[in-house]
Amino acid sequence: MTQPPPPPNQPPGPPPGGFGAPQDPTPGGFGAPTPPPQPPAQPYGYPQPGQPPAQPPAQPYGYPQQPTQPMQPMQQPPYGYPTQPPAPPGPYAPQYQQAPPPAPGGGKKLSAQLQIVIAAVVAVALLIGGGLWYANSGGGDEGTEAKGSSGAATGGKDGGANGLGGGGKEKVPANTKSRMAFQLPTPVVPDVTDVSGSWVTDKAFVKAGLNSVVGYDLDKGTVLWTLPLTGQVCGASRHMTADHKVPILFEATKRVPPRYYQPCTEVGLLDLTTGKLVWSTSLTGATAGDKKIAFGEVTLHGQTVAAGGMDGGAAFDLANGNPRWKPQVDAGDCEDLGYGGGDGGLVAVRKCGSYDDPTITIQNLNPMTGAPISQYKMPPGVDYASVVSTKPLVVAADVADAAGDGSAVSDFFSIDEKTGKLKAKITADSTRYAARCRTTKVEACTGALVGNGRLYLPTEEHDGTTGEYGDETNEIVAFDLANGNPVPEKTDAGDGWNLVPLRMDGGNIIAYKAPPYDKGGQVVSIDGGTMKSTLLLENPSDKPNRDAETSFSLSGAEYRYANGRLFISEMLLSKSRTETSSTFKRYLVVAFSTAG
Repeated sequence: MTQPPPPPNQPPGPPPGGFGAPQDPTPGGFGAPTPPPQPPAQPYGYPQPGQPPAQPPAQPYGYPQQPTQPMQPMQQPPYGYPTQPPAPPGPYAPQYQQAPPPAPGGGKKLSAQLQIVIAAVVAVALLIGGGLWYANSGGGDEGTEAKGSSGAATGGKDGGANGLGGGGKEKVPANTKSRMAFQLPTPVVPDVTDVSGSWVTDKAFVKAGLNSVVGYDLDKGTVLWTLPLTGQVCGASRHMTADHKVPILFEATKRVPPRYYQPCTEVGLLDLTTGKLVWSTSLTGATAGDKKIAFGEVTLHGQTVAAGGMDGGAAFDLANGNPRWKPQVDAGDCEDLGYGGGDGGLVAVRKCGSYDDPTITIQNLNPMTGAPISQYKMPPGVDYASVVSTKPLVVAADVADAAGDGSAVSDFFSIDEKTGKLKAKITADSTRYAARCRTTKVEACTGALVGNGRLYLPTEEHDGTTGEYGDETNEIVAFDLANGNPVPEKTDAGDGWNLVPLRMDGGNIIAYKAPPYDKGGQVVSIDGGTMKSTLLLENPSDKPNRDAETSFSLSGAEYRYANGRLFISEMLLSKSRTETSSTFKRYLVVAFSTAG
């Protein structure tokens, strides 16, 4: 059939000038004269009071460091209170496992009342000595960078009990104590096999398997339906339609030795209720020549299915699979690497230029034609970018390989999706944050959530209040997307627990709490405004259940929670991970339920 013309979305060339992340300020020297008294020191995770004029106030653990700004001299915090921990030296530890050095003095947590008093005092001090630091983004548009001189609350309507949050669909069950609903063993695979893709409907838990997709009963794990495919699932949308349809990618033929590889060329729309393919298709020509175009990921917005990869991007009509556009040979060597979807819009990450010196542009698209509505050119040093949210538009990138830890995130960019102007850039120190993105995927970030005009991030684990082995903990903190400043509210996991944000539920955050060695995990709902948490589910603490729950890697599994049920499933299988013994078992899926 006649293909539509390519969208006019070639971005302009890169802007002049370089880009560089600001460096942490140099600490003040020893022996300086004693300055006047200051407000009390802050609890761990909150902004520290100001230092002598040569140094800005320290930021809470997990917040970006700020550039130097003059401030009124203040006294050092009293001995025994926590101060800003330095960034840990040396190589990066695995996600959710790195613990920064303990705060000097071994201070204890302050009471809630004292924290409120302290926050009020600091807010006054910030109004006196604070200010905002504005800088050019380096990408052709001006915006506010997250380098406020104070690092404390943004104030105004975004502080405290501010009307944010709430409106979620998840309700507290009559009994939050869960039971093990079912376990599914791992299938035997001859090589590394990606089984990413899982969804929950009102009738089934659906999981990508080997050359198939399978629907399971929510409470018993019995097979409701099986969809055989020509090859392995190689891409799955995180978004579904209101009537439970999702786009998937799969291979045209089954994998065979010795390579166990097939190109990811088939695009299909799966009905999660019936277990049937509504349609499937593939494209040829353009950048792939006579071969089928290979894709790496797929997403959904409205009536458009969009797939991207190293061969470029294409879009299809949700109803019948007819192509809306497909990759075209471009004089500027430009192509869509992938798309972010969801209810908010359709956003392309577009690359132009050579592999060694690319220009990356973020384009908000007309989903019917592919024409750009607005665009923002990423700063030099960005080779790839990931879409965290399409509305409000938030993009993550590793600028000039500053992350250095494999997380692919050094900065978050808050962009006006209507105009393409940068609103704020939030620098996220990879030693302090646990958010991660996949470098070759546009829509594959974990740990970062957007809602209520805020960006929510988990911190890396650090010592708890006792400083003893096994009491490591973390927090979920938030930033205002309008200006990039941190907000005062945060949620503490508690000693021995690790908070992992999963998804937004209205204005609330659904988070999984990885347990200490002697307890079962929990699911909580966190109010996105006050950051107060409510228990939704608590798993059994006996050893068999704990062993099953903790057999999954926090950064290598899919966690799905809905209506009192938690499903944990593998994303990647290998021969070694599917081999089990009588003392150590691995599972494809484990499910916990508060129902019944």
